[in-house]
Amino acid sequence: MHPLKFSLLFFLLAKTLPAQTTYLFCGRILPINSEAILNATIVVEGNKIARIEPGFSRVPTGAEVVDLKGKTVLPGLIDCHVHLEWEQSRSSYTERYTLNPADIAYRAAVYARRTLDIGFTTVRDLGGTGVNIALRNAINAGWTVGPRILTVGRALSITGGHGDATTGAKWDLFDPPGPEMGIADGPDECRAAVREQIKRGADCIKVCATGGVLSLARDGTLPHYAEDELTTIVQTARDLGVDVAAHAHGDAGIRRAVEAGVVSIEHGTFVSEATMEAMIKHGTYLIPTLTAGQAVSDSAMYAKGFFPEVVRKKALEVCPQLKATAGKAYKKGVKIAFGTDSGVSPHGKNNLEFGLLVEAGMKNVDILRAATLDAATLLRMNDRIGSLEPGKLADIVAVEGNPMEDIRAMLKVVFVMKDGKVVRQ
Repeated sequence: MHPLKFSLLFFLLAKTLPAQTTYLFCGRILPINSEAILNATIVVEGNKIARIEPGFSRVPTGAEVVDLKGKTVLPGLIDCHVHLEWEQSRSSYTERYTLNPADIAYRAAVYARRTLDIGFTTVRDLGGTGVNIALRNAINAGWTVGPRILTVGRALSITGGHGDATTGAKWDLFDPPGPEMGIADGPDECRAAVREQIKRGADCIKVCATGGVLSLARDGTLPHYAEDELTTIVQTARDLGVDVAAHAHGDAGIRRAVEAGVVSIEHGTFVSEATMEAMIKHGTYLIPTLTAGQAVSDSAMYAKGFFPEVVRKKALEVCPQLKATAGKAYKKGVKIAFGTDSGVSPHGKNNLEFGLLVEAGMKNVDILRAATLDAATLLRMNDRIGSLEPGKLADIVAVEGNPMEDIRAMLKVVFVMKDGKVVRQ
């Protein structure tokens, strides 16, 4: 057959072949948007959930079957705060001088796969060098396997702030970074920095509204951006159709970010009762990041020389407070979405956050919702992910045990489907 005719025939056949159908026989389904369903079948056609049928359905010829009768089945999990480009270690502060973008990319692909394998089918990457954008594109194109990624590209920071990687470096080693590198001072530079990250492919924007723990600057909590700068960042992002998340530890910086209109506060360590009320008024989410807080606190206390002394002091001041803050915010009624800050803590350990949120005082049902439907709502993706219902993307996870009774079941992920494709079984 002539090659052109063969290609045309293949194209026509591909257009007419039915989508792959998969029947998942489930012992217990937690749809999240409704009550638990026992002994039911989820039918997946292509990359979407077609229907949920009572009992274990008769399977037509050609369909695939997955037996999850002894398992609890949930929507794919969502982590609203990760850093897939790196993982904190003793060498982290020298790697900025030794790693090329290709080194970072290969490592990030490994971290992405680890994240997907424990059930996180969607993540929001809140800062890197821009390799995170390339990783998102590679996953979307099918060149590598990982979670669905929304990313900010580079975080925005003041000169010498939490996102300024030249802080602490020899003065003549780097040229002063500017808006193209995410370093912006004053409304005009802030506007340019937002536009630059979106031009490069960012899905959202992150602003460092206060100091931070792991950067080499002395301060970890004071406000960094003025009100007019934060307002400019949020308004510019809104004009271009994206949301803004704010890294913030100290109350003054948190309050400024909330009033400016950010959609989420990352960490929120020293947030006051009054600022919590402002968060409730504005509908601002808190992302607790307890896993990272625990990891940093442990390393600062028990691993001699793990951090530079300026970082160790901040870690001991800030990180032990995170769990108490999350508990207070939850009781107050602040909206909470699941986020770990993985990269600060090891990738593939994101599910440790579930147990830490229980220790903070959250109910299991609310934690599961924070990691699914509430997180999807924050990301403006709740029409596609976050619950198990017909028409939504087939992002599906199964665990041993019942996490409604014992949250430790979330450590026992045995099945992962993303976009209708089984990636772990």
